[in-house]
Order: sequence, then C-alpha cells, then structure tokens
Amino acid sequence: MIKNIVFDLGGVLIGWSPKYVYRDLFDTDEEVDWFVNNICTLAWNEEQDGGRSIKEATTLLVAQHPKWEKHIRAYYDRWSEMLSGPIYKTVDILLELERQSKHRLYALTNWSAELFPIALSKYDFLNIFRGIIVSGAENLKKPDPAIYNLLLDRYNINTEETLFIDDNLRNIEAADKLGLKVIHFISPTQLKQDLKNRFDIII
Repeated sequence: MIKNIVFDLGGVLIGWSPKYVYRDLFDTDEEVDWFVNNICTLAWNEEQDGGRSIKEATTLLVAQHPKWEKHIRAYYDRWSEMLSGPIYKTVDILLELERQSKHRLYALTNWSAELFPIALSKYDFLNIFRGIIVSGAENLKKPDPAIYNLLLDRYNINTEETLFIDDNLRNIEAADKLGLKVIHFISPTQLKQDLKNRFDIII
C-alpha cells in the first residue's frame, strides 16, 4: 500500500533547460547544442546540485575556457530564464493528490541550494509538500543511495510504502535497487495511467 509519494521537480513538475538562454546568445541550434555539450555541460551543472558553489564553478570553467567567459557567466546570471514554468498537467496531478489527502507528498530534487529559493518564490505548488530534500543543501545528489536514505530517515517513512517519480532513468534505477516503488516519468498522461494501473491511485 502506497502511503508516501515522492516527486522529482525538474522535468516532472517544472520545465528547465539552459537552451532557453543560449538560443538568445547563438545563431543556430547546432551552436547551442555544441556549447551545452562541451562547455557548460550537465555534468558541470550537477556538481552545483551536489553542493559546489556557483562562484567556484564559474571561476573554474572560465579559467578552463576563457574565450567563452561571457557565455559561461550567462549560465547563472540568467539562470531564472532557464525555467520555462510549471508542467501544468503534472501539477494538476499533484493538486489532485493533495485534495484526496490519501498520501503524504514529498519532493527529492537535484538542485543548487543557492538557486532553489528562486523556484520557491515562483511556484506556490511547492508548498504542498510535507518536506523537500534539495541535493545542494545536503551535499548529496541522486543517484547516490545516501540521499534516498536521508529522505526516508528524515521524514520517518518506510521504503515499501513509498513511491518515487523521476524523469531520469538513472535515478529511478537507484531508487528501485533500494526497494522503493518507482515510476519513470515520461509524460503527465503516462504518469496518470501508471498511477492507476500499477498502484490503483486514480486521478
């Protein structure tokens, strides 16, 4: 029986992509793709999700790629522009789960601790959660098993009673190995179907 539902945030409830900024700085999509795949990479960004400061990360990357300094600094100077807003159909699912009051709702997100207050100020639905684990504040990040165990321990919830939803398959596989029930998020429609068909949670 599912008593707890844990949502990832970016890509599930909130749209995010650095391409929203870099399409304004480059002439072609090919240039944008090259830059985010070779300079301001996801792997570099994930270190900030794990607790590295934005200042340190930016200084390091500028030293490595000085000719791209302007574009590198734009990453965090214009970071709020990378948020495309709520993924409304998923937010509707969250709001309906809150209305039904049958499950305790939590969030577990890979997010810089310095930047997460921006999301809190922009999206009221984040107040629905009983608790939110922000990776950057814990110096841990998914898929490290330690961050899942931190969630379980901090909120005193049982693995077998907990469903975890994430769009990143790597994070889903880590949660599954720990014994959590999981849904790999593809779309709001698929999530709604999986909740009903696999866990008898009707939205």
